[in-house]
Parts: sequence; C-alpha cells; structure tokens
Amino acid sequence: MKKIFPTKLITAALVISIFFVLSACAGNARSLGSTEESKERDKAAAEEIIPTDYEDDDNWLLHPKERTKLIDTVYLYPTAFMDASEGAPTVCDIDEPAMRKAAQGYYAAQASVYEDSTNLFIPYYRQINLASVFGLSTEERDALSASIPQTDIFAALDHYFEEDNEGRPFILAGHSQGSQMLTNVLSKYMSEHPEYLDRMVAAYVIGYSVTDEFLDANPQLKFAEGETDTGVIVSWNTEGAGNKNQDSLVILPGAQCINPLNWKRDETYAGAELNLGGRIPDNEKGGFKDVKEAADAVIDSERGVIVTTTTAIQPIAGQGFGTDSFHNGDYSLYYYNLKENVAKRCEAYLKAQ
Repeated sequence: MKKIFPTKLITAALVISIFFVLSACAGNARSLGSTEESKERDKAAAEEIIPTDYEDDDNWLLHPKERTKLIDTVYLYPTAFMDASEGAPTVCDIDEPAMRKAAQGYYAAQASVYEDSTNLFIPYYRQINLASVFGLSTEERDALSASIPQTDIFAALDHYFEEDNEGRPFILAGHSQGSQMLTNVLSKYMSEHPEYLDRMVAAYVIGYSVTDEFLDANPQLKFAEGETDTGVIVSWNTEGAGNKNQDSLVILPGAQCINPLNWKRDETYAGAELNLGGRIPDNEKGGFKDVKEAADAVIDSERGVIVTTTTAIQPIAGQGFGTDSFHNGDYSLYYYNLKENVAKRCEAYLKAQ
C-alpha cells in the first residue's frame, strides 16, 4: 500500500488552510452530454497529452494491494493546488509537493468516510491551479478541465478497471474540483464503458452541482431519491441563509440536491438531532474532533442547496463562493451520516445481487 501521512499527523491548521484557501472547483464549467463535436475535440486534445503513468504506485495516494471488502471506492480530491505567483502553471505537475500534501489532508478529512465499507483507491492527478480560474470564461474553464486533468483521471480509471477492480461493484466519490471531474467521468467515460456503469453502487458528487440539464443530457444517469437506492448520483452543496442570492462557483442553475440527514429530496426540515456527528478540524489539539449534532439541514429547492444554521464551523467568505458558504463543511458537518449512508447503499446493492 502506498505510504501516506497518518491522520493524527494532519494538523488542524493544515486541514483548515486546505478548506478555506483551496476548496474550489475548476469553475462553473458545465459537463453536459457529449456531442460528437465535443467528443472529437476532447479526443484530439487527449491525444496530445501524455497521461500520468498509473502503473507507477507513486502516482497513487492510496492503492491497496489487499482488497478485503466486496466494494471499492475511487475518490477524487478537491482543489489541492493554488499558486498566484507570476509564471505559475495553470495545471500543476503530478509530483507537485504542495498538491500532494494537501491531497493527503483531504484523505484524512473526507475520503476516510468510505474506508470502513470499501476498498479505497485515490489517484494523484494533475490539477487546475485555483488561482488561474478566476477571469476565465465558462468555455475556457470547460476546455481546461477536459484537457490534462481529465486525461489523468481517465487513465487512472483505465488502470483501476483493467488491473485492480476484478469485477467488484464500486463507488465514485469526490468533492469540489474532484466532483466537477466526476461529472466528466459520468457523462463521458461511463458512456464509453456502460459495462462499468452497471456495477456502480453510487456516485457521491458532493460540493458541485448536478443539474437538471446535465441529467437530461445523460439519460443513462439518475439522481438518488432516498437513502438506499443504488446506481444513483448523490449530491449536495451546503450554505447559510445569507448566500441565498449570491453567486457561487459550485452552485449552478437547476442544481439537484438530497438532504444528508433525512435523505429526502423535498424541503422537509432535518434538525440537528438527526445528525450522527460531524468530524471537525481541531484547531487547538490538531487532528479532528467529533461534534455531536453538528448541523441541521433543509433543502432550498429553488437554489438546489442545503441550508444550515450550524455554528460548528465558520462559513467561508472567499472569492467565488459568496459570504455565507459552508463549502468547507460539505463532508465534515455530516461526516457520520454520510459514513452510515455509504454502508447502507453498499448493503442494499449486495442484497439486490
């Protein structure tokens, strides 16, 4: 197994800085259904890019040699690279130390939620520099995400399915830029490999919008309707009420949402008493602390987001997210409910087989 930093060595300062400074997607580029023109464009672009070598175990943050679970998870971490200096790359190198260190922090803070129920695979991938996306048009951001990052992720999936999967069912999971890339995986990669899609337990596309338009363009995909349906997309973005009319890079028109406390799609309020606990960075002692009843949740159907009144963490108010965003809490505020849900969907899938 690829060596990683133990959870206890990930300090709260690191995790908080990751969340507050780096948690972002490549922008509000929309990965809708692939037209023939876009497929040819993407194919031509990919042919000019040499993909990362995923035969090299060093290019995996986590690549288990022993697979003791019946189901796998492939997790794509959010933005882990930001460099605003003159001449900084638009897309970082695969061996960029800052990106790898932050990605390891995301493993501890987010991807660990899948580890009890599944074999967890985490490829490193060349990421878009957060500092480079502001000021780009939607078309430019879309082209950027469909170039080097997509090439790496598709190459990692090729290796995973051909060398590692061995026919097991699987979960796709991500956050922010990782979830934006998952929309490319679902609409493009899985369209080319429908035999894989049949084994998908769920896709947790958290921290990025899955829209009506996206689903209409990809009729092979369906959004979750409850806590145990399988072969579905699960998605939400978390905000405070103050973000109601504000722009956010991760909130797109027509966004779909499910409540991570009651697993309903309507505006039924879920009080904090339904929250099994958040896993919150501990700024004083380092690592994480469990916070009971960390957050409530209610869906704003018009905006397609979860609205919370939590005080367990502070909202971020950075460029691109509005002034009352809990993008930094999409996982942490609902950590143990999500962990339970992963187990339930895995159990439901296996029972159905």
